Amino acid sequence: MSAEQTSFSDVPTLLVKIFGKDRPGITAGLFDTLAAYSVDVVDIEQVVTRGRMVLCALVTAPPRALEGDLRATVHSWAESIKMQAEIISGLGDNRPRGLGRSLVTVLGHPLTAEATAAIAAKIAKAGGNIDRIFRLAKYPVTAVEFAVSGVETEPLRTALVTDAGKLGVDVAVVAAGLHRRAQRLVVMDVDSTLIQDEVIELFAAHAGCEDEVAEVTAAAMRGELDFEQSLHARVALLGGLDASVVDKVRSEVRLTPGARTLIRTLKRLGFQVGVVSGGFTQVTDDLKDRLGLDFAQANTLEIVDGKLTGRVTGEIVDRAGKARLLRRFAAEAGVPLSQTVAIGDGANDLDMLNAAGLGVAFNAKPVVREAAHTAVNVPFLDTVLYLLGITREEVEAADAHEED
Repeated sequence: MSAEQTSFSDVPTLLVKIFGKDRPGITAGLFDTLAAYSVDVVDIEQVVTRGRMVLCALVTAPPRALEGDLRATVHSWAESIKMQAEIISGLGDNRPRGLGRSLVTVLGHPLTAEATAAIAAKIAKAGGNIDRIFRLAKYPVTAVEFAVSGVETEPLRTALVTDAGKLGVDVAVVAAGLHRRAQRLVVMDVDSTLIQDEVIELFAAHAGCEDEVAEVTAAAMRGELDFEQSLHARVALLGGLDASVVDKVRSEVRLTPGARTLIRTLKRLGFQVGVVSGGFTQVTDDLKDRLGLDFAQANTLEIVDGKLTGRVTGEIVDRAGKARLLRRFAAEAGVPLSQTVAIGDGANDLDMLNAAGLGVAFNAKPVVREAAHTAVNVPFLDTVLYLLGITREEVEAADAHEED
């Protein structure tokens, strides 16, 4: 054990807590007051909620003869600035955190007291201790992060994620550590994930067979049909369409709310971002150019003499193909698979979600929610940022900086 780990283990310490209305200069004032007693700082933590501050400082105790004077001086200083003070004697530093450290992100729209109580109770029942709670965002959803120790990540995830939907919240559990911010590749599905539409249904609307195609698409996404067979069956219905319909479909595509923010923020942080789709390159290539994506792969509609033939060409991007492409993109990006994030909504995304370091089911079918690492069930794609520990304030600050 290092000297740093043992230096305060048996030293008398004082926990000095200051609380009241927040204003500039309080932290400096407290430590200026303590400096007169030559104490050493062991730990500091400060929280501000709705303009009310709680500042905690753990410091070494002064010689016994001076402790009473220190207490009186701190209380007098606090009263002079209309704050309250509490000082508690003890021995040593904070107790060591238990083995097994995880970060639990809870998203609510809204986040109710009932749901928060249930999550906290489940953490305790699993053997975990909540060491710290931090708010990541207040809109478009409320997102809070719990730092938990004392229980391994997998059993904690099992305990929390199972009934999250019944509580009206989304819960993500990831192992704590430096690797969390080192996830450098995010790969998304396109239809009903990056965009609000099913591209083949947009094409089908121009061919007059939208209902028939939608029915087959829904069955495939539920995992009831083989994807490749369903793809060929649906594309066959598009045979004879004029190729000019491609431009019309591109103009009809609607990005999911928060999609631009998600991609813009990830790119600023140095992430590489890609898409894989059971849809068509005629649309994904356009999205790649518009959004500045690093990777894009999809099926390709065959066009001959200015008409859609009703066939696709090249390698089929199906369930297994999406996972294969995730691995390929990771290799090209030089990113370990454990540091990738995959986002999708359908059964054909499952292999990709399970292969990634973090698989996120976004407004997904039940079979996908149950199998993915975590699920997001609000209609804002940028909420995925909170699962990576990125706060709304950081996103807005980056946006403001770019505008300047």
